[in-house]
Amino acid sequence: MKNIAIAIVLGISALFGSLSALAEERPMGFFVTSVGLGKGGDLGGLEGADAHCQKLATAVGAGNREWRAYLSTEAPDKRGVFARARIGNGPWYNARGALIATNPTDLHLYNKTITLETALDEAGGRIKGRYDKPNEHDILTGTQADGTPYFPDDKDHTCNNWTSSNEGSAQVGHHDRHGGGNTSWNSAHPTRGCTPEAVRKTGGAGKFYCFAAD
Repeated sequence: MKNIAIAIVLGISALFGSLSALAEERPMGFFVTSVGLGKGGDLGGLEGADAHCQKLATAVGAGNREWRAYLSTEAPDKRGVFARARIGNGPWYNARGALIATNPTDLHLYNKTITLETALDEAGGRIKGRYDKPNEHDILTGTQADGTPYFPDDKDHTCNNWTSSNEGSAQVGHHDRHGGGNTSWNSAHPTRGCTPEAVRKTGGAGKFYCFAAD
């Protein structure tokens, strides 16, 4: 009986050791912000958005990594900042250790892993999708499907480079891959405006993707 008890203890210890090793091999490198900044499309620019990612990651013990918001910007007469160029080279895992993508090409060209079940927040919580109330599946990106900014045009795709909570619009993706005939995780449609109310009306809550860029 004593030997059985010892074997059970050793087995449990080995299991926890394996889980711990897995967590070290697959540290979180991707999440959807559990909350926005409360200002619609005004995120305080890229700097403010990055700081929000870092703050949320730090709150769950992942602040030792360099976190970046997955956002593009626009510039007059030239291409702006590329969202895909801000987030490092991968691989990226979610808070539960599920692989999101191995590298930027995998993320943008072949990605089928970002879904309602995998696009989790920093604590591993589920983000509300199209069939939830309220629907919060619109994730701010300001980018085209390949992770690059829009060409210079007369439209605003980034809420004035993430500083407007009034005029403008922002391109969003659907983290749950549902709605509007467009299943893109990063470039589904524009918002109706940049105010918190306008962002909510199209099915969002001012949330965005965060990636570990280190």
